[in-house]
Amino acid sequence: MSRSRIGSLGRRLSYWLALQSLAGLVVVCAAVYGATHLGFQARQSEELVQKQVQLRHLLAESSHDGDVVTLKHKLDDFFIGHPDMALALTRATDGSEFYRRSSPVPTGDVRVARFALPAPAPEQGSLDAVLALDIREDAALLRRIGFTLAVAALAGALLVSAGGFLLVRLGLRPLRDLVNQTRQLAADTLHRRLDGSAQPEELEPLIAQFNDLLGRLEMAYAQLEGFNADVAHELCTPLATLIGSTELALRKARDADELRDVLGSNLEELQRVAGIVHDMLFLSQADRGASARRVPTASLAALARQVCNYHEAALVDASLALEIVGDAEGSFDTPLLQRALSNLIGNATRYARRGSTVRVEIAGDPAGEVQLKVVNDGVTIGPDDLPRLFDRFYRGDSARSDADRNHGLGLSIVAAIARMHGGRPLATSSGGISSIGMSLRDTASNEPALSTPAAAAAATTVSPGH
Repeated sequence: MSRSRIGSLGRRLSYWLALQSLAGLVVVCAAVYGATHLGFQARQSEELVQKQVQLRHLLAESSHDGDVVTLKHKLDDFFIGHPDMALALTRATDGSEFYRRSSPVPTGDVRVARFALPAPAPEQGSLDAVLALDIREDAALLRRIGFTLAVAALAGALLVSAGGFLLVRLGLRPLRDLVNQTRQLAADTLHRRLDGSAQPEELEPLIAQFNDLLGRLEMAYAQLEGFNADVAHELCTPLATLIGSTELALRKARDADELRDVLGSNLEELQRVAGIVHDMLFLSQADRGASARRVPTASLAALARQVCNYHEAALVDASLALEIVGDAEGSFDTPLLQRALSNLIGNATRYARRGSTVRVEIAGDPAGEVQLKVVNDGVTIGPDDLPRLFDRFYRGDSARSDADRNHGLGLSIVAAIARMHGGRPLATSSGGISSIGMSLRDTASNEPALSTPAAAAAATTVSPGH
């Protein structure tokens, strides 16, 4: 997502912290205001109840002697020191006024209690009482408390936001340090690694993964540079040969047979260049994630037998026999497997000891993995060379007579085909016996790829005389 949609992480954290602190303070202040308001109401209600009890007591005392004048004096004395209260007594029988205390009369916020009182004389019936409490001072105090709480909430939110902004900046300082470190990385400084010694533990996995990525990039970059150098070297030799032979042909007049020989030699070099380019394009497609086009394959042994037929002449020239051991079935890319097998058999034919037997081994396991290997008897591959067999343009022995005809991409193609089938390349060498091949995973079928028992027990042999 773009920066305009996401924005700064620090600003987002600061904004959310400010909103959260403001919301929290508003809730707290609202709770304080509500509790204060309820407290005022409870105190006012309690005060009205207490006054009602006192009024009932006064009227109960006066009902014995029926002295109305003394009762009114007592009521006047009762309201001394209570200017915030007013009382109105009216006779229930005719509605006439019996007593009124309304100085000063509450004109603002009031709490009113209505109740009945016994008259001083029983024959007068009852009195309707209206007791009013002036609560303007409480309302004003409550407003001041509300204003104070609102100001405190805003000021507290601003204070917390300022502190949160500073804390966020301090907390994001390790990220800015990492940014400065990554800014110094370039193609020629991939050997450097991010320093996570002063970073918090939450960033340690990210730093470790990034350093691993740098390691892979460094290796890939080194391989790319080596690959470019190898490509230039491999193409330079046939191009130099073509240029030299063409210059020699142009220095003097030649007959048709001589020119035909020159063109034939040039054609061989051009075919070699075309083979290198074709193999490089295939490896490039494999590196970009091309996958195998799987089709049901009933017998890998039959597929191997077809490939062996193409190498029969080379096997006869090298006095080698070839046998196929085991079999398996599954869904594989048949043309790719034919190409991989051809490379493996050709590689074994070049390096096998004359008069020995080259063996194609096919084995499956219940997990759905098939191993396809070509075993030959020859020179033991050194432990330093064994891990590099599948590198591009790698030759274990460049002094061999056929090193100029093989550009070192055959086993790299085998490794690529193995990866395209979800497998991996395989290589072992000990006591002069070298086993090179690949594992394949039959992902298109849930049934495990198993070796055919009959085919595993009997070996199909192709002798040099065929």
